[in-house]
Amino acid sequence: MKKLFLLLITACTFISCENKKELDLQKREKALVLREEQLAEKEADYKSLLLMRDSIIAAKNDTIKNDITIKKWPKSLYGTWNGKLLCRESNCNNYVIGDERNEVWQFLSDSTGLYANVLNNKRLVRVFKAKYAEDKILFEFSSDSISKNKVKMNVVLDDIKENVIKGTQTITGQNNCSARFSVELTLPQKK
Repeated sequence: MKKLFLLLITACTFISCENKKELDLQKREKALVLREEQLAEKEADYKSLLLMRDSIIAAKNDTIKNDITIKKWPKSLYGTWNGKLLCRESNCNNYVIGDERNEVWQFLSDSTGLYANVLNNKRLVRVFKAKYAEDKILFEFSSDSISKNKVKMNVVLDDIKENVIKGTQTITGQNNCSARFSVELTLPQKK
């Protein structure tokens, strides 16, 4: 009987240990399933944040690409013009009232913006930066820092017609001397 009692107690111990281990294992499985669900939620959040970031980056890139649109001269202005400049006012030694100059102006544009090359005897003498509004064109030029003669030129062309453009060029030179020229640009005669 003692043996049977011992056997019964041992069996109960094993059964209770089995149940305890089984319950412990079930708790661990539930905790693991819960952690997997939480991890899946975090992974879904992470993926949605990545998609949002990528869409924001794509939108910024599109905006940047759209901001880099190349400005162009209207067809009526683009190309080569013959320029005649006549000095109207001057307090500079380099410019005399009545002084006349003939130049060729090329209205061009690229990714840097609008500009005009000015040529004298087929040689480039300056490059004007340009701003264009519907009723006027503004040109600007400053000599570089290593030039002997510091010069700043501003041109306002505010009389724009089909084949003739007129305006004023102001030159500011050394010792704040200034000269004002009338500017008339005409399209070359086609041969």
